[in-house]
Amino acid sequence: MQTFYMAIIVAGLAGYVGTDLLSSSTAFSVFSSACNIKGNVSIDTGERIYHIPGQEYYDETRISWGHGERWFCSEADARAAGWRKAHR
Repeated sequence: MQTFYMAIIVAGLAGYVGTDLLSSSTAFSVFSSACNIKGNVSIDTGERIYHIPGQEYYDETRISWGHGERWFCSEADARAAGWRKAHR
């Protein structure tokens, strides 16, 4: 019986993540090393900020799909989606 419930949970989670990926303009960016721009949502303000490799907080920035964060393949994609570049 536990296996049945685990299968239900895994299927639901896979459906949720799959739907999120398919609705993204960079749906498969998570699987490509070329898509290395991190779209982060500020905890304090809710502002959507993107970080590119080499910026001060790039390495510390983590992507949380549950908070609406995502990866981008280009700065143009990030700006078109309404994100701004990090100042540092």
